[in-house]
Amino acid sequence: MQAVQAHRAPGRRPALTRRRIPLALVTGAVLALGSIAPASADEPETDALWIAAPYDLVLPAAAADGSATANTIDVKIGHDNTHNSVTGGRLTVDASELADVADVTWPATCTPAADQATATCDFGSLDSGGQYVGVAGIGLRAAAGAPADATGTLHFTATADSSFGPLTGYPADTAISLGDGPDLGVSQLPYRTGVRPGTDLAQPIRLTNHGNRATDRTLLTLFASHGLDLSQRFGNCTYLDDDATANQSGTTAVCVLDQPVEPGQEYDLSAAGAVRATGAALYERFDYSVDPYSDEAYQQALAGRPFVQGTGDDLVPAAVPAARALSAAAEPDLNTGDNYRSTQITADNKADLVAVARDITSVAPGDTVKARVGVKNRGPAWVASLGAGEPVATIDVRLPEGTTVTRKPAGCDETGPGLYTCRTPILLWEKARSTFDFTLRVDRVVDGGAKGSVATRNDNPDLRISAFDPRLANNTAEFAVSGS
Repeated sequence: MQAVQAHRAPGRRPALTRRRIPLALVTGAVLALGSIAPASADEPETDALWIAAPYDLVLPAAAADGSATANTIDVKIGHDNTHNSVTGGRLTVDASELADVADVTWPATCTPAADQATATCDFGSLDSGGQYVGVAGIGLRAAAGAPADATGTLHFTATADSSFGPLTGYPADTAISLGDGPDLGVSQLPYRTGVRPGTDLAQPIRLTNHGNRATDRTLLTLFASHGLDLSQRFGNCTYLDDDATANQSGTTAVCVLDQPVEPGQEYDLSAAGAVRATGAALYERFDYSVDPYSDEAYQQALAGRPFVQGTGDDLVPAAVPAARALSAAAEPDLNTGDNYRSTQITADNKADLVAVARDITSVAPGDTVKARVGVKNRGPAWVASLGAGEPVATIDVRLPEGTTVTRKPAGCDETGPGLYTCRTPILLWEKARSTFDFTLRVDRVVDGGAKGSVATRNDNPDLRISAFDPRLANNTAEFAVSGS
């Protein structure tokens, strides 16, 4: 898959892009082309049509006999307003600039013109909960005899029928060029839901060279989040295990595969993808990427971290019947958009979040005290927002009457007199807690003690607590500041 652009009319929100995401997660990152935000009920009846297509694509130049490796451009369509029903439409593709650059294969959903230079592709409903819908997979291969520096551009326009009236998409382009070199890619694994803790999961990863040059060695990098265990530890891989104190939210493996990958060759890497969902599994992710091996790329993958060599048998990719082979050459990867993939694995598990606070006693006017509030996770699962990057919990804090905050903790914002909203990190390990320390000055002591409170919200659509927490009653707690 290539880097993706989502084109829209000027003045709207910024375009969506797909980028390569670090395997060792530090901050949240999107896993896939994102959902389109729903409009609120009181918004005017307006909508905008998006065309999502690659910014560019490098095709392997044809061999002397005219044969060339094929590639596919996947074009998707989406729209803004989920209150608007889009019943169908038409994507128009102009490939006239590729006449001497690439041969085009139109899918069955497209009707080409007599000269095959343009086509109209019909698509159906876009009412899929705000997600992009694939409407055309356009096949391309370098034209026989086309020079290595040949370039051209695909142009896309779209219209759609909707309950709000006709929609017109902002035009999109994909720049096409030819090149020589390997083009490694890995297949996209499906998302998994309803996985029971203790389940062994097979994940059929496929490695393919779509280019016209071989790569002698391949660098494979894996990341399995904390609730997943890699099923095997291979001798040609090094491993860095998860560590809450080092912000390492899962196990990373860096492997060196010594088998050459010829043009058109496909390898099965299912052994590398095998994982087990542990008792801590809940919202998990598994990342995997490939690159032509180089000493520099290997050191960048390790990044100076304390990896440990595996002690098992070597990971040996299983060969799948291959196409013809050309000569090997150490050259950069032509298209890196499909070198990295990520998938989500959601377990059928629970995590009991509990609001925490403690009373402060024996205070006198003028005293400075610390109020510690927060949330702890009784498990059994950890909770992590490894896709959306949302806090595990957003906490509303009401401080006791008669006190003044002299220092607020990081991660908390004042929302009113004595009222604060605090946000935890994006992950909370099982049996761990996230706390916030407020420094308070006692201005006066309230007879019988002044009460404060802490409560978790349940209004985040990207990480709703009620979806995994079986006991919401303990998500609220009170605390008091009282005299002797």
